[in-house]
Amino acid sequence: MSRLSVVPSTRFASPGDTTAPAPPEERGVARDGVRMLVATDEGVAHAHFRDLAAYLTPGDLVVVNNSATLAAEFDAVLRGRGPVVVHAATRLDDGTWVVELRSAPDAARSVLDADSGAELDLPGGGRLTLVAPYPRPLSSPTGRGNRLWRAAVSGPRPLEQHLVRYGRPIAYGYLDRAYPLSAYQTVFASRPGSAEIPSAARPFTHELVTDLVSHGIGVAVVTLHTGVSSQEAGEAPQPEWFEVSALTARLVNATRAEGGRVVAVGTTVTRALESAVQLSPADEPGVVPRTGWTARVVSRDDPPRVVTGLVTGWHDPQASHLLLVEAVAGPDLTQRAYDGAARGGYLWHEFGDSALLLPGPDPR
Repeated sequence: MSRLSVVPSTRFASPGDTTAPAPPEERGVARDGVRMLVATDEGVAHAHFRDLAAYLTPGDLVVVNNSATLAAEFDAVLRGRGPVVVHAATRLDDGTWVVELRSAPDAARSVLDADSGAELDLPGGGRLTLVAPYPRPLSSPTGRGNRLWRAAVSGPRPLEQHLVRYGRPIAYGYLDRAYPLSAYQTVFASRPGSAEIPSAARPFTHELVTDLVSHGIGVAVVTLHTGVSSQEAGEAPQPEWFEVSALTARLVNATRAEGGRVVAVGTTVTRALESAVQLSPADEPGVVPRTGWTARVVSRDDPPRVVTGLVTGWHDPQASHLLLVEAVAGPDLTQRAYDGAARGGYLWHEFGDSALLLPGPDPR
């Protein structure tokens, strides 16, 4: 992984005990009942996610990610070393997988001192062999070893089947217990492939989608299969597979032509749409159908061209996601939003609260 050329300018205290320890349903809150901070150039408002349509305008377009989450964490034994936890980040076109090795039993930290050729025994038979650092030989941002590996799979079943039988959702230490894979799916999940939930869309319900459409707000779909999100400071997002369909491209372009806002639900959607931008001969940006791998890093140095609003969760200090949030909303609006969330006790991470960031003038 290359280092980012810039770091987020947004500064805020680590959320600490305001991290969501469980899905909202386990806390007595409906999916669309989580809190939603709305930040515009006119100020900050506090609402609930089910109120989303009230803050958008007929003719706006909400774009969501239909990637489904895999049970991408499983146990293995690193030969000569002992137990480890493996995070399966993504399947590559040649059949190998990008994996991250983490410490057993709780995946608390990355294992950075593995070597090429190392072998891992899988439960139920099978083996992973570390082929090479991914995406190329490069030290981790700490300068110690490699975090991500390209691994070959051998044995009685493909790794996809191994995940179904032996895998569990990737989870980190801030949760109060383990939760089933269903807790990590959005209502749009239909194409399995994400190592971790595209969490910005988790608060959506079928009723909320109906409410948006009934108010004249469009809903379109892209696919982007997320990798693992446990980047170290200064580490760019890894390449991810995405697809923007011809229908979604037409809807985005029509929305822009009519003066509506294109509101991306999450950094994954923003990355997919901006990876499908093509300039016209007059240098006007438009979205075209596109499928493949994207290494696009949306940042203040390489800002979005078609996304004009963002639904997002709350990210930790120095997270690379914040570069994209700032690129869409601007550093000042992002700072006001995070300050408001910190003062208001909003909950962080995948089961936490939400934000709607709408920079620029309201078209109403």
